[in-house]
Formats: sequence, C-alpha cells, structure tokens
Amino acid sequence: MIVADTNIISYFLLPTSFSESVDAVYKIDPHWVAPNLWESEFRNVLALYLGKKLINFEKAIQLNDSAESMMNNNGFRVSSSQVLSLVAKSTCSSYDCEFVSLAQHLDIKLVTQDKKVLGEFPSCAISISDFLAQNS
Repeated sequence: MIVADTNIISYFLLPTSFSESVDAVYKIDPHWVAPNLWESEFRNVLALYLGKKLINFEKAIQLNDSAESMMNNNGFRVSSSQVLSLVAKSTCSSYDCEFVSLAQHLDIKLVTQDKKVLGEFPSCAISISDFLAQNS
C-alpha cells in the first residue's frame, strides 16, 4: 500500500510524461490511498484540462468516475493537528502535508514528484523513479 498524491493519480489517468512510470508503480502496488482532499484536487486538475480544452465534459466525467472507482474506500480523513504540526515544521502547504500526514500515520511511503515534499520529508516521501528502483 502507498499514499499516492493527486499528481500521481492524475498521471495514472491522464496522458503525461510520467504516465508510463506511474503505470509501473501501479503494477507493483495497486493499493493506493490518499487523504479525502485528493477528490477536490483531482476535480481541479480536470477543470484545468477542461479550461484548456484538452478534454471535453464527457471525458472529464469518465476520468472522474475512473478515479473514484480506483480510489473507492481508499480515502482517509487526516488529523488537523498533525497536518498543522507538519506545516509548522516545513515550508509545505497544508494540502501537501495532508498526504505526508497520512503516510506517517499509516507508516507507508508517499509517492510524489513534488520536490519540496521530497526534500522536506525524505523519511516518508519517495519519487516515482526511486520507488521503481527500490521495487524492481
């Protein structure tokens, strides 16, 4: 089981330069969890794609349904005090710290490409390439 941040979920469902690598992560460990925040963040990604006319409304709905199906029952509520404690000790946003908090609480890795999170939380955050290298 891994914590997947919203970008990882997006890379899995939308074509990006990271999609092939994220597919490999999913083959290694298909049990992804995230704080409930992922849903709103993912809808925002879809809104950006809609705004740039990279996808149409029907595709956005389909992608959202796919994401919800994939993450069904894998969303978690996180402790506000734990999140704020992480914010106070770092320069990361509260949004990023929700993912870190969940990874720490479950004692599992957070897979992310966020350089700030990787730099400030190396004990629990891991990049796609490092995850693949450690699990191949």
